[in-house]
Amino acid sequence: MDFDAVVLAGGRARRFGADKPAASVGGRTLVEWAAAAAAGASRLVVVGPPRDVLPGAVLVREDPPGAGPVPALRAGLAEVRAPRLALLAADLPFLRPGHVARLLGAAAGRAGAVLVDDAGREQWLAGCWDAAALREALGAYGGASLRGLLGPLGPVHVALPAEPRPAWYDCDTPDDLAAARRLL
Repeated sequence: MDFDAVVLAGGRARRFGADKPAASVGGRTLVEWAAAAAAGASRLVVVGPPRDVLPGAVLVREDPPGAGPVPALRAGLAEVRAPRLALLAADLPFLRPGHVARLLGAAAGRAGAVLVDDAGREQWLAGCWDAAALREALGAYGGASLRGLLGPLGPVHVALPAEPRPAWYDCDTPDDLAAARRLL
């Protein structure tokens, strides 16, 4: 499966109160977990402040820094060379390569596929997309919401079996991080 990965590792982390992607769970930083989930990627693009933990990654910054996920995606997509990409948040400690492979498979021949949580809500920062379709959508989009950008592409919803460590679990707060540490 020829794909690149774009990991969004910037943002302000207001609810978290610190550099969220640098937080550690199970001996790895959150951004390392996200990168490991995209292990099959031809190219790993990390959008955010410079980090030394991911050798070989292409590091870019959204403009202006901390501007949000749409400008971050725009910066990351500029570095994508493969026909498809995995778009991932840097705070998903339980996402694994098999989950990304399932998303890629579901997205085949479509504009994209997005992971849904146990309540059926789209997790816009856990999906796989056709790069050309995403470039076209970004070119015509002036909003700031990932839902507003990605939803109209009609992605396939991918629900995974219930697990004690759900792939869609993200660490938005210190309490979320503590829970992830207990689960791992």
